[in-house]
Amino acid sequence: MTLMRWTPWNELESMNRQLGRLLDDSHLDTARDAGQWAPSVDIRETDDALLVQAELPGIDKKDIHLEVKDGVLTLSGERRYEKDYKEENAHRVERAYGSFSRSFSLPRNVDAEKVAATMKDGILEVRLPKRESAKPKAIDIH
Repeated sequence: MTLMRWTPWNELESMNRQLGRLLDDSHLDTARDAGQWAPSVDIRETDDALLVQAELPGIDKKDIHLEVKDGVLTLSGERRYEKDYKEENAHRVERAYGSFSRSFSLPRNVDAEKVAATMKDGILEVRLPKRESAKPKAIDIH
């Protein structure tokens, strides 16, 4: 018999998996039923910028709206059905369609005037540069 150290994280992960299965099996995904969904997003920080990457496969960049206002980055848009088909012909529909919106509060050190965005292979990357005063500086010791 092997002794294992108890950690609350293992139980939380197990509960999360069980809850995910419960919600998936009962088809209670109200956001998807209402025609709304949320793309997955990664946010990273470098010395000179925040980088936001959003998964938006199958969405044309003309259907994406990006805005920085009052210290909040908002990403919104819509994924349209690719083909017009009858529901009775579909065996399984798992991809989410409809409108989406994600908002993120930005730290004060972001320079909103210099935000840049690119899209490649279904990944939207938003680069939010930091103000010069927020960047780390090496200090010479005399």
